[in-house]
Amino acid sequence: MSARMTNPAMVVPGALQALQALGEAEKATGIPETVLELVHLRASQINGCAVCLHMHARALRKAGESDERIDTVAGWRDAPFFTDEERAALALTEAVTRLADRADPVPDEVFEEAAAHYDEQQLGALILSIAHINLWNRLNATTQQVAGAY
Repeated sequence: MSARMTNPAMVVPGALQALQALGEAEKATGIPETVLELVHLRASQINGCAVCLHMHARALRKAGESDERIDTVAGWRDAPFFTDEERAALALTEAVTRLADRADPVPDEVFEEAAAHYDEQQLGALILSIAHINLWNRLNATTQQVAGAY
């Protein structure tokens, strides 16, 4: 396996730094890093981004997350391992990642549940984080980046 080209974030001057700065801004709002990593893992599962699947599962393990939580992120609705806050973030992640799958892409109840668990700044950061990981997924998929090739 080989990539079609170097990741565009590495090729376009200033792009990587801008994306890294966005990630730091998201973290600075106080959303637990575990929540952000779970969100990144779930979006990457939906999008089939092997690079991000590998990276975020690895980050969760390094942070001490259990295999049962990492292994059941795709089935979070039926698994007892997630908090209400994490469930709200994961539901929002699925809605934002699958915008084209339904007429009302982000239903009020999904948005309101997330808003019940996160203040406005954190909710904004969560939405940015979901969009951010979707951007990375699309860059990696388009250029066929290889998981584990750092």
